[in-house]
Parts: sequence; structure tokens; C-alpha cells
Amino acid sequence: MKFPTATALLLCATTFALAAPLTEQRRARAAQRALGSRPLIPADGILDAAAGNGNNTHVQYSSNWAGAVLIGNGYTSVTGTIVVPTPKAGAGTGGRASSASAWVGIDGDTCSTSILQTGIDFTYTNGQVSYDAWYEWFPDYAYNFNGISIKAGDTVTMTVTASSKTGGTAVIQNESTGQTATHTFAAQSAALCETNAEWIVEDFESGGSLVPFANFGTVTFTGASARSGGGTVGVNGATIIDIQQGSKVFTDCGTSGSSSVYCRYIG
Repeated sequence: MKFPTATALLLCATTFALAAPLTEQRRARAAQRALGSRPLIPADGILDAAAGNGNNTHVQYSSNWAGAVLIGNGYTSVTGTIVVPTPKAGAGTGGRASSASAWVGIDGDTCSTSILQTGIDFTYTNGQVSYDAWYEWFPDYAYNFNGISIKAGDTVTMTVTASSKTGGTAVIQNESTGQTATHTFAAQSAALCETNAEWIVEDFESGGSLVPFANFGTVTFTGASARSGGGTVGVNGATIIDIQQGSKVFTDCGTSGSSSVYCRYIG
């Protein structure tokens, strides 16, 4: 991934909605998120498939992604709706700042050269929680949306649509407030493969390492669907992914029915 210079970080840092007007946290959070997501990173020392606590067969472990991935061809749109959680300090963080992200996207698993994605970050810092909504076309880094506020308990729908392999849109709709934010991509240098559709909770990266992973409780993507070959598909047959770091598994994810993906924090 191409990491921005310190100057670029300052230029790209934008404001985002906070639970309280914490200026220093706002600056640090924007700079941290500007580094963006990474493609799926397979976990070292893969555990047995039965290691998860859920009833689903876990076929893949990652150090940074948890959730569900459809693997196929011709995925041109992905959508899902979550209720924004209230994060807490993650296990082993000693109460330090902890973050996680929930997003939908196209590519990034079997196609690692590009990702079209949009989502919500949630952070716990010194008893305060903060949120921001963002969009990204990897390998460019993430940018925060302006003009949309996010808080715990809001119902938020995330949608990405590829109009071509080098262009498309990212849309965040806060169903609770009626606010919508949209970004249009055009002529991107990294082309999509359109072989993956994703509903993911991520431990993203900052400064070359994963940020302390927040205890997000449970995130459930409802209305989870993708467009492929001119039709709409659900999550049946998706690959289930859990986050494993070292010998510890932090999540228990799975699908429920044809249109729901859940991830529980079990760290």
C-alpha cells in the first residue's frame, strides 16, 4: 500500500462526528484513518477451522478482516445496513485508544490490487467514543465524508457500486437522521477485478501496524446483498473470516439466512 507523506496526511485530514468536541482526538483520528484499509492479510499460524465459537464452519482466518466474502465474478454493487455500535477498549489494550471499522466493498481478498469500499469507523479513547464515515479506492487511502454525522444506535446503510472497473460510487445513508453522503470515483489507476463482494469488520492499519482492536460488541449487516451478472445475490455460500492475531481469535462471525452477516467480538 502507498502510504502518504506527513504533508499529505495534514492536507487530507478532515473533520468527523464526535461524541464530544475533543479537538486533539479529532486530529489524531483523521490522520490515523487517512492511512486507509488493507487487503485481507492471512493470519500466521492458522488455527483449526473449529476454533471459532459459532456454529459456522470457519474456513479462513485473517489478522485484519472479519466477516463474509463472496468469491465469484462480475460483482458490481454491494450493500448492507448496520446499527452503529458503542465501542469499548479492546482486550489487552490496557484501556488505551481502540478502533475498528465496519464496511462493504468490492475486491481485496482474491483480488488484492484494488478495493472499492465505504464504511464507518468507531473509536474508544479515554472514555469517549467517536465515529466517522469514509470512502476509499485502494491503493489510494481513505477520505472522510463531510456533512454526515454518526452516533451510537444510528441505522446506517453502506453501498458501493462499480460503474466500470475504474469508476463508481460510494454512498453512506444515515437512516436515523436522513443524511446521505456520496462520492463518485472516475478513472482510477488500479482496476477492480469484480471477483469479491464483502461485508467486513476490520482492524485497520496505522503507521505500519494494526491499531489496537476495539471491543465493538456485535455488528450485524442486514439487507446484505450484491449485484452480479445483472441479478441480485445474497450471502449464501460466502466465505466466513475471523480475526486471529498470534494464537488469539478476536471475532466470531457467520451468516444468518440469505441476507445477514454478523460479527461478535470475543477477544
